[in-house]
Order: sequence, then C-alpha cells, then structure tokens
Amino acid sequence: MFDLKKVKKDFPIFDRLINGKRIVYLDSTASTLKPRKVISALNDYYTRYSVNIFRGLYTLSEEATAEYEKARQKIARFIGCGNPKEVIFVRNATEGVNLVAQAWGEINIGKGEEIVSTVMEHHANIVPWQELVKKKGAVLKFVDFDNEGYLDLNDLEKKINRKTKLFAVTYMSNVLGTINPVSRIIKTVRRINPQAKILIDAAQAVPHLKVDVDNLGCDFLVFSGHKMLGPTGIGVVWGKYELLDGMFPYQFGGDMIKEVYLDKTVYKEPPHKFEAGTPHIAGAIGLGAAVDYLFELGMDNVRLHEIKLTEYGLRSLKGIDGLTVYGPQKAQERGGVLAFNLKKVHPHDAAQVLNEDNVCIRSGHHCAMPVHTKLHIPASCRASLYIYNTEEDIDQLVLSLQKAVKIFT
Repeated sequence: MFDLKKVKKDFPIFDRLINGKRIVYLDSTASTLKPRKVISALNDYYTRYSVNIFRGLYTLSEEATAEYEKARQKIARFIGCGNPKEVIFVRNATEGVNLVAQAWGEINIGKGEEIVSTVMEHHANIVPWQELVKKKGAVLKFVDFDNEGYLDLNDLEKKINRKTKLFAVTYMSNVLGTINPVSRIIKTVRRINPQAKILIDAAQAVPHLKVDVDNLGCDFLVFSGHKMLGPTGIGVVWGKYELLDGMFPYQFGGDMIKEVYLDKTVYKEPPHKFEAGTPHIAGAIGLGAAVDYLFELGMDNVRLHEIKLTEYGLRSLKGIDGLTVYGPQKAQERGGVLAFNLKKVHPHDAAQVLNEDNVCIRSGHHCAMPVHTKLHIPASCRASLYIYNTEEDIDQLVLSLQKAVKIFT
C-alpha cells in the first residue's frame, strides 16, 4: 500500500482551511483533486514552452509536440493499449461517446437496427444514442438492473440479438458503485452476435481499476482526465485501429488534414484525423503527469485502498438510523461510490448541513435519472472516495449526517 499521509500532502488543496475547518472532500466521482505533480506539469508547459504543436520547426514547438505525443504513449500504456495511434484526445468521456455516435454510428446504424445500453448509465451514455436512433429510424433498448444494484445478465441475453449493432455499457456505475463484469458481458454479447460492436464508458473505472483494453475485447472505451487527477477539458477515446481508420472525421479543420484542394480534402490517419484544430495541449500533458502519478502508486494499491475504505464506509453508514445505501453491499463488487438517503431528510438539505463542516458530497440525480426512477427516489446523496481519503473523513461524514438527522427529524 502507498503512504496515505504522503499522498495527502501531495494535494495542496488540503492546506486550505475554510472557517477554520479542514476540507473533507468526498466528491471524487464528480471530479478528483489535483496533485502537485499535475499542477507542476501544467505550470511547466505554460511557463517554459506554451506554443502550438506540429506546426513549428523551432525548439519550443518541437518540445511541446514531443510532450503531447509522450502523453498519448503514457495513456496507451496505462490502459493496456499496444498502439498509441488508437488513443484520441477529446474534452471528456461525454465527447468521446458523441464522437463514436457521430463518426461511427452515422455510417453504421441503419433503419430497424438496434443499439442496446443499460438503465444504470450516466446520461452521456444514453442521450447520444437516443438522438442517433431518432435520426436513423433505429431501436434503442435498455438492460435492467436488479434490486441489489447488479446488472441483470438474464435480461442482457434477452436484449441482445442479431439486429444489435452496438452495446454501450458503463464499467462502473456512478451512482450504485456497481462494477460490471465487463469481460463476461463482452463474451455474452459476442456469443449472441459476433458482429456487434461494444463501447465501454470507463469514466469511473480507469481512475480506480487496472484496465487492459487489449485483453478486454471491447471496440471502444472512453474516459475523462478530471476524474483521474488530471485537468478538466481533456479525455480519451480508445478504439480499435481498423474501426477508427474506417470512420468519418468527427470535426473538420486544421491539423486533421493531409492535403486540401478546392474540390477535395485528404484526411490524416488516426488519431490525428479526430483531433481538429489546436487541442488542449496542456490538458494532455497534465493527464500524462496524472498517469505517471497513478503508475507510481500502483493501480492494485489504489483498488485495495478503496476496498478497505468502502468496507469501512458501508459499516459506518449502516449505523445511522433511517439511512439507506444503494447498490451492492459487498465492497469487493463496487467502487468507492456510496449513494444513500436519510429518511425524512432531503438530499439537498443533508448536503447543506454537511457543508457547514466542510464535508463535500454531491446531492441530486448525478446525471443518472433513470437509475433514480428505478429506485423510486427523486435524488440521493453521494459520497465518493479516492486515494486521498481516510477513515477519519468517513468518521466526519457520519458525525455531520447525525447532525442533519437531529436538525430535520
């Protein structure tokens, strides 16, 4: 295991006090905090070589280009990808799903064909497919989850058929915390329909689990940098090269072209075909630094730390009268996402009381309204854990929740 005290010191935000109280940050599912290593990499770019990439033959531009492409190589290695050309930089996982929907879906989904997703998805893995099937006259189906928060694999077998062109599924639910058995799911889909393509929303998985796309067997995988210690505004689409090569560009303009004539244009090969214009250079470099930091910690250690904290969190929350935790009750089968409700206390009221103690949680539907509809609740509180959290943070969460109970009941 890594040295938790040392890790905590790596995050300068924890040096700050608000109203004389320390920050208890429990909202990493929304966005993680940034270590000094990432902040330093961003500062280094902006102070030493903050110029454009690919276009200059001078030293500063060559340095920026080298660091940008080095970041791509780091990320490829981090997700077990043997070919860095399969790594595309985008703004976030949401843009990643939209890129696949438009660049692949527009030319591959036809009338009457089917896309399958699940009820536990983030809106970003639902809405693009809704819009695509509307345009194409296709069909969108959803696999349900059971009362314990597990994906219904029997329902999966019923929903996948020979008309299925794409199956889009989250690796880890951002509300239930459920870690879906993606390898088993992919094998099931391939058995029923070997031609179906599979997209994994790994926004909640890549920061917390060891992910290996070359062994996983999916066709596309998307994730966001800001959920894994990196800057905002940077994310990744990974796709099999033969699929990327056959896809239409997502956007058009500078740097994604090889040759332009007045009557035609020849596009570059992947990944640059999908990175039109000046990209978020600093963001990519910062994400590369975040990957370096996670490599140093070791993803097995990250996962072990979260299992331990999640077990402690589940035990602690269950000690509060009238509190319901949603999702699987075994820490080994879920991520460090603890969505819950207090009886007779609205989630927004609970979050407001917690804020008085600088306990930062999320309240609302967490961009997953279908999950809440299935649970018959309008909203929930969500405390989410990461590498810098401690048992003391959970203890403070419990104390603040007990205070909310006294105020509202």
